[in-house]
Amino acid sequence: MLFCYMKEGFLPYTHPVQFSSDQELVEKSAELNHLIQGRRSIREFSTKAIPQEVIDNLIQIAASAPSGAHKQPWTFCVVSSDDFKTKIREAAEKEEYVNYNGRMGEEWLKDLKKFGTNWHKEFLTTAPYLVVVFKKSYDMEADGGKTKNYYVNESVGIACGFLLSAIHQLGLVSLTHTPSPMNFLAQLLERPVNEKAFLLIPIGYAANDAAVPNIERKPLREVMNKY
Repeated sequence: MLFCYMKEGFLPYTHPVQFSSDQELVEKSAELNHLIQGRRSIREFSTKAIPQEVIDNLIQIAASAPSGAHKQPWTFCVVSSDDFKTKIREAAEKEEYVNYNGRMGEEWLKDLKKFGTNWHKEFLTTAPYLVVVFKKSYDMEADGGKTKNYYVNESVGIACGFLLSAIHQLGLVSLTHTPSPMNFLAQLLERPVNEKAFLLIPIGYAANDAAVPNIERKPLREVMNKY
């Protein structure tokens, strides 16, 4: 009789994806690589609606990311209200105007020139959904106490990566928008003091006339070293 000892609080793990051979694994990895290589940041969105269930599933995917001590130090605020989107755009454009007219240095503006960006952010009101990701440096207890979270930036960054990848695999598009400073987002959405805005991600379909800069990613030899 086979006896397997399992530590208390643990469950057996079986991966939901199984391949019959190394060759199939190589082929599937190449297919996934090809798909993901097509992901681009989009600034021209269609107003076409997306079912709320899709957004719910996307947020659950993002929230499945690993986190320090499994503290899950994130909150995803989903904005679809035209009123809220307008308020966010107005506040973001106010900050971005200052950025493009003095706050950013010449080198930064030069680096951004190839993207054709400016302080106008139409996508904030065009995209059907905005997801504002907040990070929590600590959690608030019911009695007012605080509990520490660990590797917060890393954990929330990984969750956003999960989200961006899932968005693309569903045939949707997104943009990583970081109006700086972002304090206005916590104020507009009335978030608690332990939450700080991390990223603003518009989600939707690409507009029919959407275009992206003609740029290339670094080749594998420049981003990977073998030892």
